[in-house]
Amino acid sequence: LSRRIGTHTGGVSVSTMISGVNKEGSTPGVVGEGEHFVSKILISGKSTSDKTEELFSIFDLILRDANLDSQAKIIEMLRESKSRGESTVQGSGHAVANARIRSRYSVIGYINEKMSGISSLDTVKALLDQAENDFPALLARLENMRSTILNKSTCRDGMILDLTGDATVFEKIEPSVEKFLGDLPGDNNAEQLQNFYSEPHPWAIQAKEEMATQAPIADEGFVVPTQVSYVGKGGRLYSKGEAVSGSTSVISRFLGTGYMWDNVRVMGGAYGGFAQFQPKDGIFSFLSYRDPNLAGTIDVYDGASKALMTSASDLENDPDALATAIIGAIGDMDGALGPDQKGSLQFSRWLARETPEQRQKFRDEILNTKPSDFKDFAERLQALKDPSSAVVSSKSAFEDAAKAGKSFTLQDIM
Repeated sequence: LSRRIGTHTGGVSVSTMISGVNKEGSTPGVVGEGEHFVSKILISGKSTSDKTEELFSIFDLILRDANLDSQAKIIEMLRESKSRGESTVQGSGHAVANARIRSRYSVIGYINEKMSGISSLDTVKALLDQAENDFPALLARLENMRSTILNKSTCRDGMILDLTGDATVFEKIEPSVEKFLGDLPGDNNAEQLQNFYSEPHPWAIQAKEEMATQAPIADEGFVVPTQVSYVGKGGRLYSKGEAVSGSTSVISRFLGTGYMWDNVRVMGGAYGGFAQFQPKDGIFSFLSYRDPNLAGTIDVYDGASKALMTSASDLENDPDALATAIIGAIGDMDGALGPDQKGSLQFSRWLARETPEQRQKFRDEILNTKPSDFKDFAERLQALKDPSSAVVSSKSAFEDAAKAGKSFTLQDIM
């Protein structure tokens, strides 16, 4: 299969996607409940127009005819997944910490962390043990998953085909598209899935129940063999139902490229320092990358609100600095994209039901950012709701942090 993909296409990948959507009737720009989202298996690929039929044939093969009963291959893949996951914790601990933090405050964050964060390592280890010691049971689970996905009564209602290309390409590939769609299982007039834009996703109920025990708001430390730390701290900046202005993009970027750069990277010696805010769920997080410090970095995070308040006062008398911050945020929105990136972005926007008018409103709020917005952000940062930390580091670093008054609930990963 790998040789076939390499011979005929520019690449094929399979991934899971959990995408938040705008609830029907909801007010744009307001933090949502987090219960409305779509869950998809995403098969992506690219090819020249004359190889489109071959690309669709590979899609169909992956979807319907994958050989699930090869125990040796599945064990090999699970071992690779385990090794890759452990390597990710060691090499990209900032992303792991961010996912862990977000899982404590958001249903979607919790599900994403379970599927691809540090929690997924436990799942992979359990699956590997089952594959080695009770393969028939694992095979039954895999077959059941495929049967559920391809259930003739519902599968077509959940399927979406998204294509990116120019008009001449679409004309040329139309017969291949029609054949691919016609050969897919299911009935066009069969049972429909629930409307995720008006009803909560069924996973949301279970996720909420689990979050109380499996994702408590606590300071967690993940112990790995490393000489550096990945330090994360965050919390809820905006509550559900609150409106979020586009100015938050300017301010979070200002924090990342200014205060965090100066204090975490330049003075602290870390390879990177970040301030991340997601307007849709209202969650803010500080992160560091390959950081020689731990306790000191958390002190830097705790001092950010005071520094931002000072910056708000300085910006009153420095319109050029404010304009620079605004231009930087607009530049992040308008970066150059390749055709595949444009298609993927537009698909995500369509799926979320994000309109051009909503994006223009957010852009206008960015352009109208004022020093008073910085002050409001600083006040919210000072009053961050239920803050918590997630840190990936060595045992000795956690011991030193404990001496400095920063204690964590520790978990060995390796």
